[in-house]
Amino acid sequence: MDSHKTPVNFTFPLKGSSSACSRTTLNPNDPASLLATFEIKDFCTLGICTIKVSTRNSRLIAIAVLNNIFFTLCICSVKLPSLSRCIFVLLIFSVLQIHHYTILAIESSCDDTGVAVLKGGKVLSNLVANQNVHSRYGGVVPELASRAHQSNIVPTITLALEDAGIDPSEVDAVAYTNGPGLSGSLLVGASFAKSWAWAQGIPTIPVHHMRAHILAHFIDDTATPEFPFLCLTVSGGHTQIVRVDSPSEMEVIGTTLDDAAGEAFDKIAKLIGLPYPGGPLVDKLSSLGNPKRFIFNKSKVDGLNLSFSGFKTQVLRFLQKNLTDNPNFFSDENEQNMNDFCASVQHTIITMLMDKLQLAVEQTGINQIAIAGGVSANSGLRNALELKGDHDGWNIYIPSLKYCTDNAAMVGMVGIFDCAKKRFGKLTDVPTPRLPDLRRSVN
Repeated sequence: MDSHKTPVNFTFPLKGSSSACSRTTLNPNDPASLLATFEIKDFCTLGICTIKVSTRNSRLIAIAVLNNIFFTLCICSVKLPSLSRCIFVLLIFSVLQIHHYTILAIESSCDDTGVAVLKGGKVLSNLVANQNVHSRYGGVVPELASRAHQSNIVPTITLALEDAGIDPSEVDAVAYTNGPGLSGSLLVGASFAKSWAWAQGIPTIPVHHMRAHILAHFIDDTATPEFPFLCLTVSGGHTQIVRVDSPSEMEVIGTTLDDAAGEAFDKIAKLIGLPYPGGPLVDKLSSLGNPKRFIFNKSKVDGLNLSFSGFKTQVLRFLQKNLTDNPNFFSDENEQNMNDFCASVQHTIITMLMDKLQLAVEQTGINQIAIAGGVSANSGLRNALELKGDHDGWNIYIPSLKYCTDNAAMVGMVGIFDCAKKRFGKLTDVPTPRLPDLRRSVN
């Protein structure tokens, strides 16, 4: 699975330069030829040098940021001295290489069967087979979800490979969600992934679901934060503030002590009769309401942790009182009550999240802020972050809607990073509903 050692074409676009870029064909197997032919013209206004390498199965993209010392030593003249050329080439080849593996990714942590094919950071296909059966029960029924995964996984994988134009023999590894999630759903995805990979003679990559949400920011068509950054991961099962120092170095510095933010949205929506999943409907109705009409108290938890169970109880008591006093509180004639209620609930949840995020920025000094997870699709949260970024100078990274909810493309992105590091799984790996350490994919 290593890159083919064939001659490659280098192109050097010089930022801000008026001169034509130097082009040459180099042989990676012959370092001497690299040093002998390496030549770049007109470094007068160079700030960043981008190098692209194309081979039959891989492409290298490297970015070398040249500081003042490197300028002084290496690019003061039109032609680089031999020693400087050596330093520059070694820097590129030994430090900044990114392999473009082809990864088949499977996501089955909850109720949707996701399959994607990635080549490097580029998504070739990304499909999701939805399960509408759960709406009649007001929530996900684990047994029904598992059976639906069994029915959906083969045709979804077949279609994903066809859409990507990839033959199974071209796949380098299979990445799959190993947890956290619903036990039965995870077993279906993990068992199929390992069986398919074993039949193809390729490795598997077990993936932590929440790590995948975070690394979705590194997919090609997504704005990418710089390390280190803080990521607020908010979904139906998790609410965390994560410090991210690299693709494999992550630390949860704040988390919910009970319910997740997405769970609070869905359960409150169920209390007022909205169908599952209710969170998006609360968001939609919020845009029509007054967020300050009904005042709810925010949960008070020390540090960067959060709690939503008490907030849910508070909302329940509010509904019991108002519906007892006025059974028509949410009737068609009082439609604005529903809009104002949803707006007030959403405003309170978002305020709790933003308060903790503000505290995290103050404590860490990091102002690179990303969001991930299903609730990152919430328009109120996205707007609040953008306003905060404009006001306080935060650099905000918000994923496109297709990468917010559960999807296999984010799992594939983890596969790209781990495949390059040879971090492969084993046939004996067992998926688990709970993975306590975000940095581990296997207990």
